[in-house]
Amino acid sequence: MMEWRTLLSTRRLGEDEAEPFSPARSPFHKDLDRIVFSSAFRRLQDKTQVHTLAESDYVRTRLTHSMEVASVGRSLGATVGHHVAARNGLPEGFTSAEFGHIAAAACLAHDIGNPPFGHFGEATIRDWFRRDPLGRSLIAPLDPAQAEDFLRFEGNAQGFRILARLQNWRDAGGLRLTAATLAAYTKYPRAALLGKAAEAAGADDSGARKFGFFRAEADLFAEVAAETGLIRRAGPDEPYWCRHPLAYLVEAADDICYHVVDLEDGYKLGRIRFAEAEGLLTRLAGDSLRRYREIEEEPRRIAYLRAKAIGHLVDLASQAFIENETVILAGRFGGELLAETPASGTLAEIATLTEQRVFQTTERYEKELDGSKAMHALLNAHAGAFLEAEQGSISPRSEALIGLFPEPAVDLTDRYGWLLRVTDYVSGMTDSYALSQFQKLRD
Repeated sequence: MMEWRTLLSTRRLGEDEAEPFSPARSPFHKDLDRIVFSSAFRRLQDKTQVHTLAESDYVRTRLTHSMEVASVGRSLGATVGHHVAARNGLPEGFTSAEFGHIAAAACLAHDIGNPPFGHFGEATIRDWFRRDPLGRSLIAPLDPAQAEDFLRFEGNAQGFRILARLQNWRDAGGLRLTAATLAAYTKYPRAALLGKAAEAAGADDSGARKFGFFRAEADLFAEVAAETGLIRRAGPDEPYWCRHPLAYLVEAADDICYHVVDLEDGYKLGRIRFAEAEGLLTRLAGDSLRRYREIEEEPRRIAYLRAKAIGHLVDLASQAFIENETVILAGRFGGELLAETPASGTLAEIATLTEQRVFQTTERYEKELDGSKAMHALLNAHAGAFLEAEQGSISPRSEALIGLFPEPAVDLTDRYGWLLRVTDYVSGMTDSYALSQFQKLRD
């Protein structure tokens, strides 16, 4: 059984001792600040949320989405923390607000590893290693676990790598966040490749649908898991754990925001009719709609319903957590909080509607084609340059490409390591920067 006193660890990755707790500005509050001021977080302002390089200033980017998710996560965490404090008590100096700070920090970072062009960018990197002749040849000598990191490239794992290794204290703890925040961030606490028995054990586990750390960071996550007391879901040699309980709140906050906000964005873009959006949001908004009829303008009505829907979903998700707390702490909860609520059917309807009306558009596909060309060209150029350097015969063009590479000296005898550096570079680009670099390569 996991214990809250351990799950709330204040020890920072890369440091030996737990950070002393200060109620005025707790270690978890500092985590949030460190993420906000990181360069990787700032780049989210120009990364696709739903619409690649959307012309409307209203439509959310990854940055605004992350801030909204953090706001919802803080509310979820504080609500659950109040319950936990009343039932179990908390370590000296802790308040229920710390649950909100942990959840908000993890939510703020939840998309920090996404490459340019969103999930399409993730799929493009996977496809390059799976089907491009150069990509396939580069991973051929790697061991299966290393190769799987690229064949199943995952923004969640890239995010853990950014937080725990690449930012600030490079290779020495990264942002040096607390173990509690890093564990809550990791929605998928497993490696890409597991044994057959471990894969079978995760068949019904929502935390095993994707993977949350590369093999390069497996030891770092194992350290986080040990510090917070996470339960292993498989054998002692398998890098696969149960989720930190607050990871369920991070997932719920993300799901609440993208369902409700995608619907609002679709209405603002003219792809979803007012009556459709109104009907769905009203079903999610609960009974407290006394002032709704006082609002005349349709956009303000939708904004009002969006706020009420998010508030009601926060209440439902919090209640689902509280009702399942014992099962969650025992590591036996494999589902999603929102699936346990009466709102699950309406959320599924919204997902179907937005997929058809908001995502599947000619404009989106045209811009994704541009993104695909850019990412394939960038991967071929930079990985090809390092391959030439590894083989000891490098062209002037490749030498110039390596000279432009922002990373410090790379060990050319470690192909897995330098391939990770290439994907670090390309996945760290914003949409606009990737397109501009592609244009320079083409010219």
